[in-house]
Amino acid sequence: MTTPSQAQVRSIVAQAKTIVVKVGSSSLTSSTGHLDVARLSALVAALAEVRRMDANVVLVSSGAIAAGFGPLGFDSRPIDVTTQQATASVGQGLLMAHYEAAFGRYGIRVGQILITAEDTIRSVQYRNAQRTLKRLLQLGVVPIVNENDALASNEIRFGDNDRLSALVANLVRADALVLLTDVDGLYTAPPSEKDAKRLGYVPNVEKILDKVRVSGSGSGIGTGGMVTKLEAVHVAAASGIPSVLTCAENAGPALLGDPVGTAFAPIRHRGSSRRLWIGYAAAPRGELIVDDGAAQAVRGGRASLLAAGVVAVDRDFSAGDPVWICDEEGNHLAKGLSSFDSEEIAQMLGKNTSELKSEFGAEYAHPLVHRDNLVLV
Repeated sequence: MTTPSQAQVRSIVAQAKTIVVKVGSSSLTSSTGHLDVARLSALVAALAEVRRMDANVVLVSSGAIAAGFGPLGFDSRPIDVTTQQATASVGQGLLMAHYEAAFGRYGIRVGQILITAEDTIRSVQYRNAQRTLKRLLQLGVVPIVNENDALASNEIRFGDNDRLSALVANLVRADALVLLTDVDGLYTAPPSEKDAKRLGYVPNVEKILDKVRVSGSGSGIGTGGMVTKLEAVHVAAASGIPSVLTCAENAGPALLGDPVGTAFAPIRHRGSSRRLWIGYAAAPRGELIVDDGAAQAVRGGRASLLAAGVVAVDRDFSAGDPVWICDEEGNHLAKGLSSFDSEEIAQMLGKNTSELKSEFGAEYAHPLVHRDNLVLV
């Protein structure tokens, strides 16, 4: 594909009919960890201006845990998962109350969408999330999306709302993604270093990864850092979606296409949102090891994975779980959704469709991973 110029990327953002905006915890809270209503209101004012121009806005907002630990009497963000989950259940209500009041001043309604990776990796829940978001936008509502921190465990979570925002962007077929954080763009090195320079435009995020030095979370409030921002930009770019990364104070100018922060061009044409979700949404629970013939068929990109070509199954997983498809040398070939439990697959290895039907019944005469649920890596 032809790489757009910086001016073209900025123009796409400014003219977007549907835009996803992600804001981090550190951009919504004070240094003490309490929700900063003034900062939240300033963000809402910028988003309301976009809505006034008839663009759809989806807001992916962190801040539930950060909003909750102050009122619960904690001096800092809790470390243990159970307390974080309890804090999130308190903080999410506080966060939404402030958003509802702030957007209400502009006559804009909001709706809450809490998502876990477990909810959306399966096709039925995925379609439900997609339909709900689409209908909310049709009704003129601003969906406010957050990971369901009160229920998600470390084993089954997106990991950070940065990645979630990129996945939501392709879920709603967004025209652009804007990531708001506590720094004003991507730098060649951590901004605290004297030789660090801000990059105004990145035509290919894959080629920039080895040329910049980034760190993890820069605050005690948020969980992400520049690493997760770049991962989100990569997902968006691979989805055909341009991105802008900047600080929350620059939200208005960024949404209007001004040259603030760092603009990232898409690196591929827009593909199937379902396949992109499978490819990026959740960590695989197990592995299917295939022989050379099956590996070649999978690499071709058009074949389902049949039991006849599978030589081993590793780890326990259930039907519908994401799994790696690997060759016998251990190389990851693809990620897909398993049609069967690992225990069932162990009995199906190496058998062709006729043998499966004869030995186990017609319901087993199906691919282990259908090509519609398979994504090459």
